[in-house]
Amino acid sequence: MKELVLDHGYVELIQPWGSDSSIIEAARMSTNKSFTNWGTEENPGDEKLLKYLYEHKHFTPFEMAGLIVEVKAPIFVFREWHRHRTQSYNEMSARYIPLPDENYIPTVERLMMTSEKNKQAGSNTGIKVTEQSITSYLDSLHDMYESQQQLYERALSYGIPKELARIHLPVGRYSRMRASANLRNWIAFLTLREDENAQWEIRQYAHVISDFIKALFPRTHQLYKA
Repeated sequence: MKELVLDHGYVELIQPWGSDSSIIEAARMSTNKSFTNWGTEENPGDEKLLKYLYEHKHFTPFEMAGLIVEVKAPIFVFREWHRHRTQSYNEMSARYIPLPDENYIPTVERLMMTSEKNKQAGSNTGIKVTEQSITSYLDSLHDMYESQQQLYERALSYGIPKELARIHLPVGRYSRMRASANLRNWIAFLTLREDENAQWEIRQYAHVISDFIKALFPRTHQLYKA
């Protein structure tokens, strides 16, 4: 499974493990009521037990399932993503390879989005955003990205170490990483990052993760969405 996100990004499923049934089996095992055919057929009380676990915040059994994904996103999205310290990460390193010349360009529609409820998504100056000002901003953004890439390539051609040649690159530059977490912590991630107060860009990535979980763990996803 792979879904495109933003203008150059994506989320790709690398490896899932476990299932809704493995969560139920783990819970039953803790009371010495496990069964040998888990994961192959449903048993009486499965749905009721899974719902009870979720609604009463008995989340340890949800650690018996999870997934690894590969993510391509702007660095500023990773800065928010990495605050979820219950996940494991391995990011492409610009100390070893040059970062590709790919930068996030928000659409006009995205730049017009403001929120009176969310101060981070509103205008700090109180000035109304116009299409004319957005066009001017986007022109400057393109010019800045181009000049920064030229300086990056020039630094590399001078033999400047890659770990230093990158220091001026913007947080709008795309990078790649793999992220791994159990289902309990993916649900915690979604609870925060699908929320309307989360930044719009990371919400788009969270929606894809949610789609993957819906396909792989449908009963748990239904409880999350309830």
